[in-house]
Amino acid sequence: MNKPLRRIAIFCGLLVLALLIRDNWLQYVQADELRTHEKNRRVLIERYAQERGNIIVDGKPVTGSKRTTGSDFAYKRTYKDGPMWAPVTGFASQAYGATQIENLEDGILTGNDDRLFFRRTLDMITGKKQAGGDVVTTLNGSAQRAAFEGLGNKKGAVAALDPSTGKILALASTPSYDPSKIAGNSKNDEKAWTDLSKDPNKPNVNRALRETYPPGSTFKVVTAAAALEHDLYDGPDDKTDSPLPWTLPDTQTELKNEGDLPCKNATLREALRVSCNTVFGKVGADLGKDKMQETAEKFGFNQEQFVPVRANASVWPKDMNRPSTALSSIGQFETATTPLQMAMVTSAIANDGKLMQPYMIDELRAPNLDTIEKTSPKELSRPLSEPNAQKLQEMMETVVQDGTGTNAQIPGVTVGGKTGTAQHGVDNSEDPYAWFISYAKTDDGSPVAVAVVVEDSDADRGDISGGGLAAPIAKNVMKAVIDSKK
Repeated sequence: MNKPLRRIAIFCGLLVLALLIRDNWLQYVQADELRTHEKNRRVLIERYAQERGNIIVDGKPVTGSKRTTGSDFAYKRTYKDGPMWAPVTGFASQAYGATQIENLEDGILTGNDDRLFFRRTLDMITGKKQAGGDVVTTLNGSAQRAAFEGLGNKKGAVAALDPSTGKILALASTPSYDPSKIAGNSKNDEKAWTDLSKDPNKPNVNRALRETYPPGSTFKVVTAAAALEHDLYDGPDDKTDSPLPWTLPDTQTELKNEGDLPCKNATLREALRVSCNTVFGKVGADLGKDKMQETAEKFGFNQEQFVPVRANASVWPKDMNRPSTALSSIGQFETATTPLQMAMVTSAIANDGKLMQPYMIDELRAPNLDTIEKTSPKELSRPLSEPNAQKLQEMMETVVQDGTGTNAQIPGVTVGGKTGTAQHGVDNSEDPYAWFISYAKTDDGSPVAVAVVVEDSDADRGDISGGGLAAPIAKNVMKAVIDSKK
């Protein structure tokens, strides 16, 4: 072979070799990535080729599937009481992907999860059509409805937990949206998506998990826990060293109470009952930022929670001076929290100091109803001792019996709670947030702890309060849980 022909042969051989390498790279190295790539339409066609498994509440599905026409997607997702359950389910859309449980458990719901391999293989052999599994939640339908209807046209959120297990019983957020309207890929779905994306009220945001608010006076229960745990005071009826007026340390600024309250040297019980800023501000300053941070973080502050949907980390500021520590200890300055976090705080107090990991998926089921995975309750931390938790329970129960939380009273049931009205905006120019945290106690223990925040309502500014707006919602959620257990 002459030299030019040999060069051409070598060059052609190299091209063939490069083609073989590229072909093997695509088939073996990149196969999974290409198969599951979001722009691979075959993935979407497969996802919607059969009915999707369901998300279950109280043994019944809150989702469904509907046969479609005029599309290469055979089925689309449907939702029952979509706006009420959207903060839990998220959405599964042919055009816009999936969120929350619909996204996190997509493999189970479509039947493509590796744990269903044997079932898929058996179905292929027998000629049975592939089916999706179910996601069984911990939610209580009655509690969710009480939360959603209680919020009504207000902007806000509710989180309710079972203190003994960490099960999420309710997770409501308003305003909400109907995920059924964006489940397909038609012009109507496109318009609904555009309207949803442009809505300034952010109805597609799960406020119970993803919004952090100044907690206002509800944070005083954390400060009270720190005072007891760090031996600043022994019990709820010990008088505190709390002068009136009281000046923020290292400043000439007096910390004001909301009205003419009996806060001078008040006991912790009385200070919580009437919500004394001066008492709890001084408690925080006396303890110092490190001890306050230790207690706050044991309750879950400064860390994200995964339930399994991610919840934003609530914030206890780490870099503060003494006056900022005092303000943070009454839920002001840069302290910020999700409703879930405040439900966790209340839950730990109600559970005698033991904080359980919150979760809202009880089990994953195969199409034949076999259990694939079961969630077991898990202890997260011990923010306070059992004796101190019980002292704090006494204080919170006084708030509901004869304090700012009387609107949460339930006949025949012991209720503990704390109100909060959180100022925000430049120079507190915006309407305040109304908070209420509470738990209910029956002869069988404490079945529910609740946190409610009302971010916006049609009430006059002067009528906005945790006891007035948020406590009645919490009461109805607690009552729904108790009644469902009868």
